[in-house]
Amino acid sequence: MFKKPLSNLKTSAPLRSSDRRKLKQRVITSYGISTEEGDSLVPDGILSVKFITRSEEPGVAYIDPEADPLWFTIGKGSEDLIPTIYTLWKKQDLLPFLSTPSAVTPILIGGADLMIPGVIHCPAELREQQLVVVRQYERRDNQPELSPPVAIGRMALPGDQLHSSTTEKGKAVHVLHTWKDYLWDMGSKKDIPESTAVIAASAPVIDDEDGSETEEANANADDATPPPPSPPPEPLDIAPCVTYNPEEVTELLNKALLQAIFTSLKSLPASSFPIPATLLYTNYILPSRPAFPTLVLPPSADIPASASNEFPRVGTEITIKSSNHKSLSTFLKAAEKISLLTLKPPQKQQPDILVMSVNATHLAVASHTPFVTVKDLELKAAQKAAKEERERESEARKEIEIKELWKPHQASVDLFEALGASKSDMFTVTEIRALLNSYITAHNLVNLRDQAYINLDDLLYSCISVQGKAAGKGKAAEPDAAPTRFLKRDELTKNIIGKMQSWHQIRADGHDPVTKKGTLAPVQVVTKIRQGRKASTLISGFEPFLVVDAEEMAEDLRKVCAGATSVSQVHGKPGGAKLEVLVQGKQARAVLEYLVGKGVPKKWIEAADLSGKK
Repeated sequence: MFKKPLSNLKTSAPLRSSDRRKLKQRVITSYGISTEEGDSLVPDGILSVKFITRSEEPGVAYIDPEADPLWFTIGKGSEDLIPTIYTLWKKQDLLPFLSTPSAVTPILIGGADLMIPGVIHCPAELREQQLVVVRQYERRDNQPELSPPVAIGRMALPGDQLHSSTTEKGKAVHVLHTWKDYLWDMGSKKDIPESTAVIAASAPVIDDEDGSETEEANANADDATPPPPSPPPEPLDIAPCVTYNPEEVTELLNKALLQAIFTSLKSLPASSFPIPATLLYTNYILPSRPAFPTLVLPPSADIPASASNEFPRVGTEITIKSSNHKSLSTFLKAAEKISLLTLKPPQKQQPDILVMSVNATHLAVASHTPFVTVKDLELKAAQKAAKEERERESEARKEIEIKELWKPHQASVDLFEALGASKSDMFTVTEIRALLNSYITAHNLVNLRDQAYINLDDLLYSCISVQGKAAGKGKAAEPDAAPTRFLKRDELTKNIIGKMQSWHQIRADGHDPVTKKGTLAPVQVVTKIRQGRKASTLISGFEPFLVVDAEEMAEDLRKVCAGATSVSQVHGKPGGAKLEVLVQGKQARAVLEYLVGKGVPKKWIEAADLSGKK
């Protein structure tokens, strides 16, 4: 929802004390929290900001004095008060959660919803449309951890139905807001809090005297930190977890450096160097780590057996801290020692080590076998998210429906009555082809020598061999060339359609369907040189498409193209019958995007550039 920047941001003064109290009471009532917690989540000095989302929905955000958005609503007059990521970091147990692998988080940030295969843990009691948060589930040093909330959304289906679902398709959560989206960017962009280690709750202790169940006492229980949430159940088919020792992590980082030199660093121009060591590590080495380390370097520890077909999960971070070197400078000096790169010691103005060059001709680089990297997977995930976003936008933008129709006319009337169709009906090409195929099959008209051809019986022959229309007023009609007694199936269909009357039908949301006789002409977008050698773009023929108004289009394109526009009558047409819109400059691309955005199918827009090359 907040993948793109918000528009029409309008900031008001801090809420009045009475409005703040009302907002705090809404939060307390909706989320069942204490008054003290309400004061923390709805602080003094909170402001309200009105905005418009990319889907043209109005909303209101409530921002604290430090500029962090804390709550928001979507929709005119909406009563649903939704917490932001900043609020959820303050009180992480405000909403029930689902957990997902950390690799899914970039996809959610990219604008995608959480799909069923990406869910590791989901409480069965969750209701459809209930607000939930999404947390990352990962293992560090073989210890399961849960991150703070990274997304918030509504359940797409009940939790028990998700548990019982055997399909790998479908949405689990409709995501509303995520960490690092544009709503989060409005705030201070503070670092994400530390993850929480997942530990099992303490088991009850049996009292020896009476056999009753009690929990271990704690004198300071009231002041103790609340226990972390219970561990999410491991999926039955979860991949096994493997670990690497420091020597193996060092080897994997060496391979990442070779991968970076082999794929990107060797093609950098000399002017790109020197590169600070930190940037080299962040921008080249880390993204070049293997996405599937066990394929590149099997760990010395045995991989646990599993029925899962997935690659083993790696419980060790492949970073400098987990390697033998412990520091980046030591790692790079080791690479310099074997002549993979050259370094320059830190300078006064630049405390970071500088990488002056890389040795792309090194034997280790030449013999390196490329592998799938972390960057490759992230890029693939981003492309998938972008594709899903385009599909969602395409679904949201309802194209007008245009049907080309044909009606039996003159010579074709008898044929369609024989085909069992009404002569007053109109048909699409697909329907005409289906009627003809049924007729051909029923009368055994397929040529036995060449089944690509159809033998024409008297009815078919008389239909397509009838005289054509007169060439002009007062001129005698010239007969069509007499066809042979057999034709290919497609040629036969084309000939019969040529003997029918053309119609078209247009359906658009908010408009009554329009059915008219004649062939529909595409919208014409023509760029040409007008007075004073100035290029202008003319749009005409848009009236039949229902969704485009001349005055509205001129005004919208004036803003989009930042140029003058005008509406006038098409030359040679009676007054008011046809209009054209003129836009200053070569604006064919902007006009095309505007018409497609309005719902006009791209195939019904013809663009021509008559301005000549400049």
